[in-house]
Amino acid sequence: MGKIKTVKMGDLEAEEKAREKAEVKREQKKAAKGEIKEEKPETKIKKKEIKKAGRGKRYLEVRSLVDTKKKYSIAQAVELVKKTSISKFDGAVEVHINVADNLPAGRQGALRGSVALPHGAGKQVRVRVADDELIANPKIDFDILVASPEMMPKLAKIAKILGPRGLMPNPKNGTIGDDPEKLALRLRSGQQSWKTETAAPIIHTIIGKVSFEPKKLEENFSALTKSVGTDKIKSLFIKATMGPSIQLEL
Repeated sequence: MGKIKTVKMGDLEAEEKAREKAEVKREQKKAAKGEIKEEKPETKIKKKEIKKAGRGKRYLEVRSLVDTKKKYSIAQAVELVKKTSISKFDGAVEVHINVADNLPAGRQGALRGSVALPHGAGKQVRVRVADDELIANPKIDFDILVASPEMMPKLAKIAKILGPRGLMPNPKNGTIGDDPEKLALRLRSGQQSWKTETAAPIIHTIIGKVSFEPKKLEENFSALTKSVGTDKIKSLFIKATMGPSIQLEL
């Protein structure tokens, strides 16, 4: 099995430059073999720019609005997110956080928690309370499963179904409690879990929709960063589902 390459959000610029160099070399080889036809210089430039970005013309236009060397305030970034979203649907506002990468080997995914977004994430979360019916008929038609401590031994029977999907209740993400109905209500109203990736110290989550009022997105963002802990954050970026990445001030 080959090696898995992990790229942080801050390394994307370097990777784009590497791709551009590789593309130039390929074009030179093709030219030497006579495999490419002469094109008008203007057409060449346009095709090269689009190929370099790996996106369409519209994406290139909105990406030019973002200064990749600048770190924006959350208010400035939210304004840019709205301007640079190119999806025809109401896209999500994503936050990507690089946290301290000095965690012990095999513990990269150990940083986790949950946050109650003041204005929700704009997504209807399907929450189910674990019961005997679920164990008898383990139909996965929910996004989050909550349970009481007494129910956990029973859930072991369907752990092979829940575990691979990340649905097994866990005290670390707040899905086990003496009053699971109350937990379910809180989760439906905007509480969501976050955690670092298994193989990298990166958190990917959402804080709302592009259509949200700027103030709501800012307040959701503030709640998220407080939950993660600003002392644990190395760098962070915000973007629309279909839009360029915008680096934020710490």
